Amino acid sequence: MEISVVIPVFNDALSLARCLQALKHSLLQPRECIVVDDGSTDNSPAIARQAGASVVRAHRRMGPAAARNRGAAFAKGGLIVFIDSDVCVHPDTLGRIHARFAGDTTLDALIGSYDDEPDSPGLVSQYKNLLHHFMHQHSRKDASTFWTGCGAIRREVFLRIGGFDESYVRPCIEDIALGHRLRRAGYRIELDTAVQVKHLKHWSVASWLHTDIWRRALPWTRLILRSSTLPDHLNVAVSERIAGISVFSLVGIATALLVSGHWALALAPLAAAVPVSVNFYRFIANKRGWAFAAGVVPLHLAYYVYSCLAFATGVLLHFLKWRWVPEPAFQPAFRALEHHVATAASGHARSRSKSPSPAG
Repeated sequence: MEISVVIPVFNDALSLARCLQALKHSLLQPRECIVVDDGSTDNSPAIARQAGASVVRAHRRMGPAAARNRGAAFAKGGLIVFIDSDVCVHPDTLGRIHARFAGDTTLDALIGSYDDEPDSPGLVSQYKNLLHHFMHQHSRKDASTFWTGCGAIRREVFLRIGGFDESYVRPCIEDIALGHRLRRAGYRIELDTAVQVKHLKHWSVASWLHTDIWRRALPWTRLILRSSTLPDHLNVAVSERIAGISVFSLVGIATALLVSGHWALALAPLAAAVPVSVNFYRFIANKRGWAFAAGVVPLHLAYYVYSCLAFATGVLLHFLKWRWVPEPAFQPAFRALEHHVATAASGHARSRSKSPSPAG
C-alpha cells in the first residue's frame, strides 16, 4: 500500500521548508507529497516545488478542511497521511504508519503524537506542545477522534465518509469532527504513541487562549452537544473532566477568599489544586527541571479554569440556540503587551551587560 502525504499551507514558508526537508529524510518515501496552497501570499508554493512536491493552488482562501479535501482528491496512494505544514516527521514515522496498516486490515485510521522535544523554546510553546504529547502518550489506544497534525486514513474510507466538513472555514476542530463521523459510522481509529512528529509552532499567550477557547473548546462543546456523544478520550476523558472540575472548584474558592480579603486562607485551595495534575508536573520536571515545572503550574491551572468556563458557555449558547460566537479581537492587544514586555526585558538585559563590573 503506497502513501500519499497531503499538507495544506497558508503563508508558512519557513516551517514548510523544514517540514518538506524532514520528509526527504524519511526512511520510507511516500509515493507523492501534495502541498495544497490555500491562497498564500508568500513563497510557500515555490518552496514546495523546489522540494519536489506536487502543488495544488486554490483560487481563493478555502480553509484547511477544504484544502485537505482537495489534496486528497489528487492523491493516488491507498493510504493518505495528513500532516500540518509546521510539523516535521521523524525518519521512522511513515514506516511505522505503513507497518500498522499493512499488519491490520481492520484498521481504518490512525493518529500519532507530538514528540517530547518541541522546537520553540518559550514557556507557553513548551507547555502547549508537551501537554499535547503527555495527553497522547497517556490515552487509550482505541481512539475516538482524528488528528491532522499526523493522521493517516485509508483513501477509500476517507472518500466514503465524505472527507472533512468544509463548513469549518478556519483552522478549528475539522479533524475532531471527522473522527466523530468515522466512529459513528463504525470505523476504527487507533492512537499509536510510537508514531511521532515534531511541532515547530511558536505559541504566544494570545494565540494560545484564542485557539484553545474560540477554535477548540467552544466548537468542540457544540459538536459534543449536537452529536450527543462525549468520548472518554484525550482532553475530554473522564479523568480530565474530574481534574478540570476539581481545579475549577478550588480556584473558585481561592478567588472568593481573595476577594473577601482572606489572602492567607486562599493559599490552601490553590495548593490543593496542584496535586490534581502531579503526574503531568512530574513529567515536565523530568524534561525541563522543577523550576520550569513551577512556571507551568499557573498555565495549567488556567487551562482547566478556562476549559470549564468555555464548556459552560458552550452549553448555555447551545440551549439559547445561538449559532455563532464572534471571535474577540484581543490578539493584537495581547501581542502588543507581549512585545512591550519582551522589549523591556531585552533593554534591561542590555543595560546590565553594559554596567561596569564591581572592583575586585
